[in-house]
Amino acid sequence: MSDLSHLKDKPIAVLGGGAVAKAVSADSALAGAKVRICDLEPFASKTLFGVERGGVKFYGDQLNLYGFSRIGQAKYDMVTTDVAAAVKGAGVIIMATPALGHVPFFEKLIPALEDGQFIHIIPDNFGSLILRRMMREAGCTKKVTIGGWSSSPYGSRVDIKGGVILPSIRVYYRAITLRGASLPSADQDDFLASTKYIGAFDGVNGGDGVVGGDTVMDTGFSNVNPVLHCPGVILGVGTMENYGVVFGDEKTKFSIYSHAYCPSISRVQLKFYEEQCKLAAAMGVGIQQYDPKDFFSRENLLGQEYMGKDYVIPFEEQDPIQFGTGPFTIHNRYITEDIPVGCHVYQELGKKFGVPTPVVDSMVTLASVMAEMDFQATGYTLDHLGIGHMNKEEMLKYLKEGVYKAK
Repeated sequence: MSDLSHLKDKPIAVLGGGAVAKAVSADSALAGAKVRICDLEPFASKTLFGVERGGVKFYGDQLNLYGFSRIGQAKYDMVTTDVAAAVKGAGVIIMATPALGHVPFFEKLIPALEDGQFIHIIPDNFGSLILRRMMREAGCTKKVTIGGWSSSPYGSRVDIKGGVILPSIRVYYRAITLRGASLPSADQDDFLASTKYIGAFDGVNGGDGVVGGDTVMDTGFSNVNPVLHCPGVILGVGTMENYGVVFGDEKTKFSIYSHAYCPSISRVQLKFYEEQCKLAAAMGVGIQQYDPKDFFSRENLLGQEYMGKDYVIPFEEQDPIQFGTGPFTIHNRYITEDIPVGCHVYQELGKKFGVPTPVVDSMVTLASVMAEMDFQATGYTLDHLGIGHMNKEEMLKYLKEGVYKAK
């Protein structure tokens, strides 16, 4: 493993202006780092409103097994819409946008990359594969370490009042462990070690620690969002759309965890996960392991990220920590991201490796009808990830060693 101590004195650049970006950047700034935050127009005028003037208020219960907490008013070294300015001289670059925001940022990031930089994509959502592909196509040969995470270090929500995005972020839980991987896996020791210089990972490194996934395809499969969100929203849509209308409290207090999850949905989520496991086995990569019983509770798999394996809220009990986390419409990233990015990739891998995925297929079909969007046509393809033309052996050599076989 390399000596990474030089990262301590280098700025951290956070790309994005949403909940994850605000949480990661504010937490890292409060930990003592020089942090720059950057979002692109036309979003930045809203997402970065008030941030340059007063920073970001970072607060919330931050529930976690070990009681780690950090709150305060975070101030930034730079608030900008210029990606090149944000990343110049940075040691760590954190990509923290929804998956559909990756490409616009990558287009501006690639020409500005410098040797020795570490790029963390939170969550990865196959972004590592896309960034490497785009670098090849651009002829970029900078020696950078690229990897991503199966999830964010937090459950977080931006404060919005009257349609105005405020410069404050509420963190309602903190992860005590996260699963990450680099592309190629040969860089993984350094990639994981670099988290020691990112304040946003203090709760993880001071908890049960980071876990290295078996290639970035492992972190793609281990992202719990598709398996939790898609069945939860699609099968719980009646509860969601009627909440605050014909039953329930105010609509803004709805949560799929608190109000939609039930044993029947858990059975679908378990079968979804079992299809993912079969895909991972056919490809020869890893996936985070869960027991069937882990699916049958209010928090489902999510609670383990911040409270460990013994944390269980029975279906007969409420889950106040999730109140108000939504979603409130079918046109939410729980569907508009997790179906075309997560589920559609699983579908494509199933076709390539001969693994039936009937539960995943049903999610894509139903979501397309309900949201009136053709996710079959717009979903990520394996060619978009740069691996569609490879056989199993070629793919594994690329994922593990970085040896890319062109078409």
